[in-house]
Amino acid sequence: MSFSNRVILLLLLTGSINHAKAQQTTVPVKQTAPAVLPGKGPAEFDFFYAGEAKDRKMYIVRNGKITWSYIDTTGRGEISDAVLMKNGNILFAHQFGVTLIDKNKNVLWNYDAPKNHETHTAQPIGNDHVVFIQNGDTAKLFVMNIKTNKLERQFILPTKGTGTHGQFRHARLTKDGNILVAHMDLGKICEYDINGKQLLSIDMPGVWSVEPLKNDNILACGHEGHRTSYAREVNRKGEIVWEYMMSDIPDYSFPEPQIATRLANGNTLINNWFNSWEGPGKIDPQNQPVQAIEVTPDKKVVWALRSWTAPLNLGPSTTIQLLNDANAITEHVHFGDIR
Repeated sequence: MSFSNRVILLLLLTGSINHAKAQQTTVPVKQTAPAVLPGKGPAEFDFFYAGEAKDRKMYIVRNGKITWSYIDTTGRGEISDAVLMKNGNILFAHQFGVTLIDKNKNVLWNYDAPKNHETHTAQPIGNDHVVFIQNGDTAKLFVMNIKTNKLERQFILPTKGTGTHGQFRHARLTKDGNILVAHMDLGKICEYDINGKQLLSIDMPGVWSVEPLKNDNILACGHEGHRTSYAREVNRKGEIVWEYMMSDIPDYSFPEPQIATRLANGNTLINNWFNSWEGPGKIDPQNQPVQAIEVTPDKKVVWALRSWTAPLNLGPSTTIQLLNDANAITEHVHFGDIR
């Protein structure tokens, strides 16, 4: 082989090797959050925490440490809604039922959903009543007297009629004694009185949760898709007053927010749910997502929670209730004449 041919062969081999190396180059994984987060992490607030996951877990965190926990790894369902009451009791909806426990985890009241039905949201009314929604072929809202275990009110809620699991996740009572319901399957927020009369309907595609605000506006949270996740304040005409699109958050991956709450300081707290049923179902220890953020009215992130490792592994987030926030929605509400 001539010298020139050997040079050509060497160049061809070198090019092939470089091409193979280029093909083997790993694309860097996009980080889900900054390495250094704003705020003091779990020590920023004292809070009650629960989330939709394969196991049913709830925590109370004070001064950055878990001071109370509820862990059920043998039952069924996911905790979609939970409320820590002023007396220390906890009401939670866990897909196949609604349960009230005391701080010692004793069951004070329980409701089991019938076969092919689900319960994902519940709210206490005083100490004697609970309002909750039951998904199913005929979805219904119930008001139960938990002292007598008697049903005091019920009415049918409209649905698409397909898919029990995706009908409802969240509802909350208003200061006027009505209830706002997030119709997830219909993509609407509706308000009903105690007799089931619809008073309001606002289009809100992908809505997961709804919260009445003191100014009479409505705070909604949901996601129509990976790039259209939102926390959105609207007035009663459905006009957007304030909106925070998760795709606009710099340096954060925030694909599935579920619940947004307005804090007493005017900021908004938004959870970031992790789907443990999808893909490997486990957090990448080198790329842990945040579980919640606090956002100012001018859309600055001033606090972020990321707590996935022992001794403070909180798991996926859905409910985050700040213990000392004056706006925390608890049992001091009424539904019509029921208090």
